[in-house]
Amino acid sequence: MTSVETAKGGGSTPTDAGAIEKATIRRVAIRLIPLLMMGYFCAYIDRSNVGMAATTMVKDLSFSNAAFGFGAGLFFIGYFAAEVPSNLILNRVGARRWLARILLTWGIISALSAFVWNDWSFYINRILLGMAEAGFYPGVVLYLTWWFPSGYRTRMMAMFQAAAVISLFIGPPLGGVLLELEGLLGLHGWQWLYLLESLPPIVLSVVFYFFLTDRPADATWLKPEQRAWLVERLESERVQREAIHKFSLAGAFSNPKVWMIAIAYIGVNMISYGLAFFLPLIVKGLGVSTGMIGLVTAVPYICAFGAMLAWGWHSDLTGERTWHVAGPCLFCAASLATVALVGVSHPVLTMAAITCAVVGLQSMQSPFWSIPSALLTGSAAAGGIAMINATGALGGLIGPWIFGTVRDATGSDSMGLLCLSVAPLISAILLVLVGHDRRMERVPPRGRAAETQSVPTSA
Repeated sequence: MTSVETAKGGGSTPTDAGAIEKATIRRVAIRLIPLLMMGYFCAYIDRSNVGMAATTMVKDLSFSNAAFGFGAGLFFIGYFAAEVPSNLILNRVGARRWLARILLTWGIISALSAFVWNDWSFYINRILLGMAEAGFYPGVVLYLTWWFPSGYRTRMMAMFQAAAVISLFIGPPLGGVLLELEGLLGLHGWQWLYLLESLPPIVLSVVFYFFLTDRPADATWLKPEQRAWLVERLESERVQREAIHKFSLAGAFSNPKVWMIAIAYIGVNMISYGLAFFLPLIVKGLGVSTGMIGLVTAVPYICAFGAMLAWGWHSDLTGERTWHVAGPCLFCAASLATVALVGVSHPVLTMAAITCAVVGLQSMQSPFWSIPSALLTGSAAAGGIAMINATGALGGLIGPWIFGTVRDATGSDSMGLLCLSVAPLISAILLVLVGHDRRMERVPPRGRAAETQSVPTSA
């Protein structure tokens, strides 16, 4: 009996098949997830450290809050422009080479952030950094669909996404330490922050190139029966989804549901980056000393870490996606609105409300990507996931700009957060309207791939 027959159940017992499944998923997760997490940790450090740098950089370069918020958000213009082409190239040449290229180029451009001298040089640097990093996040989302069956994908996405949360509670205190290097070798502390935090992605680019594996069929580090089981299971799921509805690349770009998901993601990123870029300044406005800003800023993300892992696991356990995304969005909106009611005169209550908003925001991230991942396959998945992420990334420009503008006009952080609270509310409504077809993620019967090869329909 061949290993493929064993993996498909030819002569094997359910216990044998279950043991192969558990061992395979465990081995793939241990091999790939920590590496991907390290990459995303570096990505989030390099895209959000501008918020920590702002605590001294804004004064040194004489930026207004609106100019800083606009410039910080310009990252997403470059990101938007390069996102879809990047993911289509990754789908063609493989994740190993392309993700390594992304890490190397964004590390170099991030280091150059240390040498901006006015608003226009800052704007250009942020656009180039966005173009350099474009494709990493949606590339990993796509990559996870190549390696993990749908019943495991959300919890793996939660583990990957946790790297961003880790960076947001490690990054600010680390940034606070680096800011203390003010004057060393004639450089400002914020310049040292950019320079030293750009080194890890450059090193990781080499690690990715030599240790990442493109597809399960190439995984010589899996046992033959594990490799056969994984290839057959993923193929069966693909055929089952395409039997219900198969999208072409053009069909994915023109489908109303895909666009509703993308618009909903704009709202998510308005909050995500509005807080990432301005939370250190909000904390500073609550009367926190410079030396403690990093630690206090980390508190909401520490609280969100466990919540998002548990929420992703629960979504996979139940198979429910819609309310696992919409519910946290509503919780986030309500928490941000509460900040306006509490006001900055109650710093502990303000931080508690912001913490609740961050918990809601981070918890919805991994179930969110299960919706388009279940809907799209092949090149449609590569292009569609990138399009959703690229469109949603515009929220990273809009959110900080709105918050900075309102902060300049009113002098109030509370009013800025109240304006942003509308975004996750709209996102929740759109995602409920999109819904989620559970048939797209149902475990197919053994041999289903072979039985249904001729029945897929096309959009």
